Amino acid sequence: MFTTRPELLGTFGATASTHWLSAVTGMGVLERGGNAFDAAATMGFVQQVVEPQRNGPGGEVPILFHQAGTDGVRAISGQGVAPAAATVERYRDLGLDLIPGTGFLAATTPGPFDAWMVLIRDRGTLPLRAILEPAIALVEKGYPITPRIAEGIAKVAEVFRTDWPTSAALYLPGGQPPKAGTYFKNPALARTWGRLIEEGEAAGGDRVRQIEAARKAWSQGFVAEAIERFVRNPVKDTSGRAHAGLITADDMARWQAREEAAVTYDYGRYTVAKCGTWSQGPVFLQQLALLNGMDLAKLDPNGAEFVHLCVEATKLAFADRNAYYGDPDFVEVPLDVLLSDAYNAERRKRIGDKAAMDTPPGAVPGYQPNVAKLKRGPDIRLEPHWKAAMPADTVHLDVIDRHGNMVSATPSGGWLPSSPVIPELGFPLGTRGQIFSLDPKHPNALAPGKRPRTTLTPSMALRDGKPYMAFGTPGGDQQDQWSLVMFLRHVHHGMNLQQAIDAPAFHTSHFESSFWPRGAEPGKVQIESRFGDAVAQDLKQRGHHVEIVDGWSEGNLSAITREGEYLKAGANPRYMEGYAVCR
Repeated sequence: MFTTRPELLGTFGATASTHWLSAVTGMGVLERGGNAFDAAATMGFVQQVVEPQRNGPGGEVPILFHQAGTDGVRAISGQGVAPAAATVERYRDLGLDLIPGTGFLAATTPGPFDAWMVLIRDRGTLPLRAILEPAIALVEKGYPITPRIAEGIAKVAEVFRTDWPTSAALYLPGGQPPKAGTYFKNPALARTWGRLIEEGEAAGGDRVRQIEAARKAWSQGFVAEAIERFVRNPVKDTSGRAHAGLITADDMARWQAREEAAVTYDYGRYTVAKCGTWSQGPVFLQQLALLNGMDLAKLDPNGAEFVHLCVEATKLAFADRNAYYGDPDFVEVPLDVLLSDAYNAERRKRIGDKAAMDTPPGAVPGYQPNVAKLKRGPDIRLEPHWKAAMPADTVHLDVIDRHGNMVSATPSGGWLPSSPVIPELGFPLGTRGQIFSLDPKHPNALAPGKRPRTTLTPSMALRDGKPYMAFGTPGGDQQDQWSLVMFLRHVHHGMNLQQAIDAPAFHTSHFESSFWPRGAEPGKVQIESRFGDAVAQDLKQRGHHVEIVDGWSEGNLSAITREGEYLKAGANPRYMEGYAVCR
């Protein structure tokens, strides 16, 4: 089978990412003696620089990891929480039925810095300076503007000029978006990271003490203070009005990233691990439970029947996500039932030969699924420059070192289109809070100190009980669709990592989107044109509303596997930015 690049092989280490500079920097960390945890954190900070339209320090990151010599997979929740003042009543009093998709009202406490610090404090080997210096060098000396960055900034340029002058001051040098192929600097961000290093090292002692001091400088020091000052001044958002933020320095001080158990499902030889129901991760597992026993190996992995079954399973699993998932610190989620064989055997009966247009959640004894329709407010008439600025994205990284340590992480949020740049810090806040419901009865209802049910969802898999695979993709609601299909093709059809990544991809937007303005497109399936006319026609005859998209536009996957001492890696050719490194 033709692939755009070879599946990479090695024994020393492997990194894969949505950007080549992240992947090669991670390998450099391994070569200098760092482990996979050091490499992953360094890659994460580099990605905040080189993919600012997709993620930033003000966003969030869920992390899955396996530590050599231990059992199973653990998670770190780098998903921040709603401010103490963020209540349903507060937003209703502002005349809102949906939390805006941009601006300050959707901000949760920034998560990536603390999450990466927890990872390297407990399992890394390198000092903080070594972790941050590669990213600092890029923002000081300049990083390359790719076509995707140039396009992303151009889309929000008029928003910057008209409504967010601090973003314009940084990202519109000379009043114009930077051009692809040029280099860009962010001195304010370099100063922020430099000061965190200085305050950490000023504490003296070992690397752990210095990391703890840097965490305090972030959450209780100059970073938190700058954020609180900045959000007091209202800015325009997708509500069509200007609002001040609710996040305070106290909110920053109260929140910390934390380690917790991963959620797993056994699928043949494999045990797949995901983050909990504060993420959408378990829908991947429920899709496996629904497809279990369907003998997918006998199907053409690029055929209409395979696409149809995956899409129909996706509809059922995501209906349950939207009805039952929420932060388990606040709500009881019947996950044992949702992933059980008996429950999914009953749900599987709804998968027929035709595309389902009505897909209600399943019935769980003792639970009342919330399927109320969104109460939409008055029609919001945004100016054309605002409508063009809405799309954003995410990044992903995977690492395995020679010791068998593994990391998979999906950083996101704090995008350039999310909110204005804080000039003292060099980055904007995130808007993950837009995923909250303003229905107080919903399990994902907004509440102070609560995590929104993020779409971010890294993946890991054990094979025959041994840690085997780290993988994932950006893509919002599509993440657990694209990564699922890659996994199934690898497991059932013998595709190597690069073949499974390169193969034509698809997704459905049948269910309500997680993001503002929360629309749904019942029955819609997007397929890459490489499937061909016969597959498209077959799907249409089954009742799917098929949209044929560019042949290389669905997904941004990367993956690494480990079998004994041998490593394999693959990365996405779409968008011409993702790369893997293996030696």
